[in-house]
Amino acid sequence: MITVRFGADALARVRFAISPLIESQLSVRVLADPGAQALHLPWAAEARRQTADLDLGVLRALQPEDVYSPDFVHPPPAGPLAELEDELSLMVATPVEQVRNEVRDSYRDRPLPPVLQPFVEHPGDAVIALAGLVRAYWDRVLASHWPRLRALLEGDVLHRARRMADGGAERLFAGIDPTVSWERGVLRIDKRAEATVDLGERGLLFVPSVFVWPAVVLITAEPWQPTIIYPARGVGTLWEPERPQPPEALAALLGRSRAAVLLALDRPSTTTDLARARGLSAGGASQHLAVLRDAGLVRSHRTGRSVLYLRTAAGDDLLDAVISRRR
Repeated sequence: MITVRFGADALARVRFAISPLIESQLSVRVLADPGAQALHLPWAAEARRQTADLDLGVLRALQPEDVYSPDFVHPPPAGPLAELEDELSLMVATPVEQVRNEVRDSYRDRPLPPVLQPFVEHPGDAVIALAGLVRAYWDRVLASHWPRLRALLEGDVLHRARRMADGGAERLFAGIDPTVSWERGVLRIDKRAEATVDLGERGLLFVPSVFVWPAVVLITAEPWQPTIIYPARGVGTLWEPERPQPPEALAALLGRSRAAVLLALDRPSTTTDLARARGLSAGGASQHLAVLRDAGLVRSHRTGRSVLYLRTAAGDDLLDAVISRRR
């Protein structure tokens, strides 16, 4: 059991962030054992072909199972939406002695794999080479999917923010993961390891992840920001090739195209995403979104240069009522 104790100001400093580097590192585990995460099989099959000539042994060795993994390979992001190159720069800037110690700690009870020996003998050069490997891996298997992944992760963050605004810490933590519980200023995570983290006045960082399912990953060692990496909502539908057709009653009420747009917004999407998924023009998708938003069924949220659309609670209720009536 991991116990996280909050200080007087720590709860006010809880924040969320999205990390392409964390997604990159965790996705390597999926490639190593696709059967363990069958929901990612459509992506994994393609990714394994695209990386067949790329030696990922270092990335796998830096994530040993069931024990501490080095944290320098994916430092907690400093901002809400990190860029891969910024995160790689932070990784490369890790003090060499810290790199050496984290690698040794992760293999303190077993022999260090030869592929990780450079991180002990020449840590600076080894981390620079690691950054190059991560870039190559990202470009091959994740870069083209990142807009879709990022939209899902951003939607999860918006959902968590709404839960916290509605019910405070208790409502927020209750929905993070079944292994996470909150009571009287203490957060508990059901893990094999035993540790207590006293946040004092520090905050806690939450990072949603597509590839971490079904576990929760923790970063608790100094000097890193205490971080919980948890499974994002909606991952089960991430790789679906096409979306289902709207119920006839909903299509009759709203019109088939508009009903299809409302149905598609179970995860955050841009106008371009919706137009592509539903075979609409960008102008047509925008028009449908405007009508749904004016009716209170859809809300919009600007993040960076993108505007994401998501169903409101009223939109969810309407869809649930139509689907329940069909049963």
